[in-house]
Amino acid sequence: MTRKQKRLAVIAGGMGFIAAAVLLVMFAFSQSVAYFYMPADLAKTPVAPETRIRLGGLVGEGSVVRGTGSTVEFAVTDGSTNAVKVQYTGILPDLFREGQGVVTEGMFTAGTNIFVADTVLAKHDETYMPKEVADRLKAQGLWKEGEGQEAQGQEGPGKEAQGQEVKEQQVKATP
Repeated sequence: MTRKQKRLAVIAGGMGFIAAAVLLVMFAFSQSVAYFYMPADLAKTPVAPETRIRLGGLVGEGSVVRGTGSTVEFAVTDGSTNAVKVQYTGILPDLFREGQGVVTEGMFTAGTNIFVADTVLAKHDETYMPKEVADRLKAQGLWKEGEGQEAQGQEGPGKEAQGQEVKEQQVKATP
């Protein structure tokens, strides 16, 4: 073989190796993809049974029914009239409750409209504040139970200046 032929053989071998690696990665990703749906989306375009998806929305009020063992049934809704019945066996997250945001992962069983979830993720409240910060603001008289975000030291829409003043007062009061 000439020097040029050896160089072409090495380049062709490298390209073949890269192509094989890309195909393996694409195959692995296609096996683990789970599309995200909300109940209104499922009402418009139903999903085939045994297709793995993620279902998100709010836990319906009064829909949580505890079964035998660690089996729980609840409805996921998106604020519209659409609700999807979900069945889950396992330990629920601490933040799971009615009216709270939730994302479930699983699939519909064949012949039923029940979504069997194998993973449940609960979303925390967006107005979360660490206990230490809340206690410090209460001690300063800047935060009271039941008031809006602005009184809690978080900036609300159009209230950037007020939130900044509260943050500055926090910094000054920090020992």
